[in-house]
This record gives sequence, structure tokens and C-alpha cells, in this order.
Amino acid sequence: MKGFTKWLVRHRIPVVILCLLLLIPSVMGMAATRTKYDLLYYLPSDLETVRGQEILLQDFGKGAFSLLVTEGMDLKDQAAMENEIRLIPHVDSVIGYASVTKGMLPPEILPDDVREMFQRGDCMLTAVFFDEGSSSEETMAAIDQIRRTAGDRCLVSGLSAVVTDTKHLVESQEAIYVLIAVALCAVVLMITMDSFLLPLIFLACIGVSIMWNMGTNYFLGEISYITKAVAAVLQLGVTMDYSIFLWHSYKEQKALTEDRDEAMAEAVRLTFTSILGSSLTTIAGFVSICFMSFTLGRDLGIVMSKGVVMGLIGTLVLLPCVLRMTDKAIEKTSHRPLLPDMGGLSRFIVRHYKPLFAVLVLLVFPAFYGYSHVNVYYDMSTVMPPYFASVSANKKLAETFDMATTHLLLIDADVPQKDVQEMAGEMRAVDGVKNVIGIDTLLGAGIPESIVPPDVLSLVKGDRYQLMLVSSAYVTSSDEVNRQIDQLNGILKRYDAGGMLIGEAPCTKDLIACTDHDFTVVSLISMIAIFLIILLVQRSISLPVILVAVIELAIAINLCIPYYTGMTLPFVGPILISTIQLGATVDYAILITTRYKQNRIAGMDKATAMEKSVALSAQSILVSGFSFFAATYGVGLYADVDIISSMCRLMARGALLSVAVVLLLLPAVLLLCDRLIVHTTFDMKSLRA
Repeated sequence: MKGFTKWLVRHRIPVVILCLLLLIPSVMGMAATRTKYDLLYYLPSDLETVRGQEILLQDFGKGAFSLLVTEGMDLKDQAAMENEIRLIPHVDSVIGYASVTKGMLPPEILPDDVREMFQRGDCMLTAVFFDEGSSSEETMAAIDQIRRTAGDRCLVSGLSAVVTDTKHLVESQEAIYVLIAVALCAVVLMITMDSFLLPLIFLACIGVSIMWNMGTNYFLGEISYITKAVAAVLQLGVTMDYSIFLWHSYKEQKALTEDRDEAMAEAVRLTFTSILGSSLTTIAGFVSICFMSFTLGRDLGIVMSKGVVMGLIGTLVLLPCVLRMTDKAIEKTSHRPLLPDMGGLSRFIVRHYKPLFAVLVLLVFPAFYGYSHVNVYYDMSTVMPPYFASVSANKKLAETFDMATTHLLLIDADVPQKDVQEMAGEMRAVDGVKNVIGIDTLLGAGIPESIVPPDVLSLVKGDRYQLMLVSSAYVTSSDEVNRQIDQLNGILKRYDAGGMLIGEAPCTKDLIACTDHDFTVVSLISMIAIFLIILLVQRSISLPVILVAVIELAIAINLCIPYYTGMTLPFVGPILISTIQLGATVDYAILITTRYKQNRIAGMDKATAMEKSVALSAQSILVSGFSFFAATYGVGLYADVDIISSMCRLMARGALLSVAVVLLLLPAVLLLCDRLIVHTTFDMKSLRA
């Protein structure tokens, strides 16, 4: 490797030019990568609710659907509006009172319960079906055009409308997320590093590696909006360490040789060796979330694993060349770091390690209790900004028509009309069900079949299935709607064993089951993977247990805070944070432990070894932790999408908690377990007596 690093430094200008040229395909790849905004898209494909959505699209040409609430329109205006909407590209069908009757049947002659399906006071309800999925570009474009066509008197509700609003908001804020992260990170680095120019060089080189990473997402085809929003910020936070390590190594080598090319070549070689284990633990954390059955984890895990690899390449290939090219400018902008000497802290920790260990013991129960009882939410629409048009529409739908969500029934087309009417009657008796609407139920209300136009009938009745709507007063992901779904499924299967209950609420119920399982699986995989990496790097049986346990305590403290403060987290928060925080911050523990081992092997007693380890490691850990905090906290404060805001705030707080636990509590554990560590660590054989 020494030969390669020498070649790299000597050919630094062509290397920098090549790295910058790679930005061209990266930008093209970023532009061509599609973004998914519907989290239910990531449910496993073998679920009945997901298969039902596919059947809906195949048999009826219907993917997403929305309910329109119009106010102050007469029947003529309503019919005209529905006809205009029907002409919008990717609108498959429009089903409302005006559409069904073609204006041939006055609403006054209908029974009250039938009329109230479509009209309450001066408000009317219309269902619009699209020929693409909820988060497709085509559906979102159609939603925007419906809003322009229908005007202020029409509100568009439903998942597709929420997804459309989310898309517009995230797209307007994504660039600001990166600017905030870069600005705050630059401030932290300028304070803690020894040059004002150096942080800008670090950030520029990491920015290039981020562009490479985001450009290669083209080969994935599409990524989630959550991945797109946080990937750059997260990559900046978790790979900044590598740049800091390279700089410190370069400074050490410059003191040993006058040949700066030689010094940089050696620094690159040594940095690769020192950060290999660190990067592997981070990658292991991200790879573990790829095992989620809810494939959002795979989406984020692949992108961030690539991001760490790209960060390594940027640190070991691009950064050394840029540092050599700007050596003189860095020296001219040098200053004393403002971080204080850590000798006092290290002496305090060593002298008081027993009380600090007692603090650790006292934290264990409340931390893990709160961690295991944290409350999560699954319905993204409930935490969207109140100024969203879709939020206003959903509120109007609930207040006027007493409908919080709508389920879809796919029933065998050969089920007799009498059975369908009986089934609908049983379903109406289920708590929270406001109505069950279908062609057979309308016919049962006394409307002759001849009055239903054939083109309208074909919209809801095909060769294999007929389509029905169930309006519910219960909100998505609530315990009430989940019980309701179980009851409705029980009734449905008695009349049609192959029938399916689909829609946002049934999909969300499946999502709850998936993520409950995923949390256990992913946490276990990440701990085992990182345990094995530390086992190989440290050549010890006890140290992997100690290091993983200490970081798990920091994670538990992080996730118990929302429980004790009464906050509710997005459902992916605990799963992703538990693995990201473990993979990204266990490096801090490895750094102190490695230096402690080296000092003990060199003949120091445990107190002196720990004092020197903390004193030498603390500044690096603080700079890394504060950089991670800065990169994520500002985004957490600014973002209006709660799932992005919550995840960034959790990561920011997790970085600081990991720093605190590693610097204050880990030394206490290592000192108390010194004899155990000596007897279970291969490198420390010489200390056994």
C-alpha cells in the first residue's frame, strides 16, 4: 500500500481533477433517481393488503384514490367539476353522486342514509381513483392538477394528497438541510481544529463523496424521501472522523520527516489501518437495517453503507491530495484550538471511577425501562404541518362526513347480491363503521340496475372482483381501527374466503406487525455483527461485551427520554437510531479501549493507563461527537416533516450521550474489569500473573 500512497500524493493534481470530473455523472445520476414519498410502499410484497393493491391496479386499473370534499356547489356545478377532473391525465375514474346518476335522479327522492353517503348540508363527497400508485410522480401531478381545476371550494383528502404535500415540502427544504448541517459543522470544526481553512477543506471533500454516493443511487432506481433527506447529513456526521484522523496522522508524520509527500503517504497508510475497524462497525450498523422486512430499512441501509465507503475513498484519495495542495494556506490560517486540555478530566475520572460506576448502575433500570416502553406513531398524516392542504381536507372529511379513513373491499364478483347486502349490513354494525358503499348496496336501496350506466358499473365491478368502500370514523393506526379491521376481515371471510380488505389503515396495521418484528431482529443483528468485529479487532472475549453494552446504555438513555417526557416518536425512529447510534459511536469506545490496552501492555498500571488514554482520546472524541451533533441538530430544529426532524434530533442527542457515556462511564467499567480484560484478551498475555 505504501507504493500506492506515494503514487497518489505525487499525482495529486490529476487525482483531484478525476475526482471532480466524477461529479458530472454523479449529478446526472442524482437527477435521474426517483424518490418515493409513500412509506407503505415499503411493506413486504407477500402481504394480503399489498397483493390486494396489485389486484386493484390490474383488474380495475386503479392504484391510489382520494376523497374530494366540495362545499357550496349545486349538482350541476358538481357534475361539471367531476367531468373536468375525469379528463386529467392518470385519473382513472371519478365516482360521486353526480357521476353515478348522470343528473338523472334528484337527491331528494333517495333515502336519507343513501343521500348522506354523498351529501351533508352544502358539502358533497366524490371518490377519485388514479391509474398509478400513491407515491408515483403521475399521481402527485394529478393531485396538483385537481387542486388547480377544482379551486378553493374543493379539498383533496387521503394518503395521495398527504404524499403530494410531503413531496413539495421536502423538495423545498432538502438543500437547506445540507446548508444548515455544513454551516454548523464548520463552526464546530473551526473552534475545535487548529486552522480556519481546514474545516472548509474537510467539508468540501466530504461533499464530493456525498455527491458520489447520491449519484450512485441511480443504480437503485429509486430511494425514499427519508433516505434522500437525511443521507447527506448522516454521511457528513459519521465520516468526519476519518478526515480528522488523517489530519492528526499527517501532523505527526510531518514532525518525523521534512519530505511532506513522504509524510502524507505514510499518514494515508496509517489512517487506513486505524479507521478500518471504525468504518466496519459503522457499515455493520447500516447493513443490519437492510434485514428489516419493512424495506425502507434496506433502502437507507444500502445508501448509507455506500456512503461510508465513499467517505473512506474521499478521505484516503481526494483529501490527501487537497491537503498537500493547500498546505501553505492551512498554515497561514492556523490558530490554537479552543478545546481545553483534558488532563483534569482524565484525573477526575480515574479518581472517582467507583462513584461513576455506581451512576452507571443506577441508570440501567430507568433507561432500559423507558427504552422498551417508548411510544411510537405510524400514521404520518397526523403529524404533518397544519398548513398542509391535505391536513385541512382530512379534518373537513372527519368533521362533515364523520370519516377518518376509508377501507376498500375486494369481493368475488360472483358473490350473490343478497349475500353482499347481508355482509354490508353486518359490517355497518361494527363499531366505528359509518357506511358500506357498493353497487349492490345501492341497488339494494331501491335504485334500479338500468339507471346505472354501463361505464359506471364497470368501474366497480369486473370479471373477478367487485369493489366496495367502507367509511370509518376511526383514525389510521389507532387501536380502535385495528380492532375494527379484524372484525371486518372476520365478516368478509365468512362471505368470501378470498376477499380482501385493503387501504391505508389495513396496510398500516400490517406495518405495525412488521416493524415490531424488525426492531428485535435488527437490534440483534447489529449487536452480533459489531460484537464480532470488535472481537476480531481487539482479540478479546470481554471487550466486545463491555463496549457494546456501554453504547447500548447510551442508546437506551437516548430513547428513554421521549418516554419520560411524554413524546411520541415515528415508528422507524427506535429501530434506525438504535443501529445508527451503535454503529456510528462505538468507535469512541474502541478508541479509548485501544489506547488503554496499549498503555497497559507498555507496562503502566491501570490508573495511569486510563488517565493517559482519556487525556489523549478525549479531544478526538469531543470533536467527532460535536461534529455529529452539529450536522444533525440544526436540521432537526428546522425540518417541518416530523419523521425527519425526530430522527435528526435523536441522532444529535445520541452523539452527545455516547460521548458522555464513553468518556465518563466506560473508563469506570474498564478499570473495575481490568483483571477480567487481561485474562480474556489475547494481546495482554504478558500481564497475567
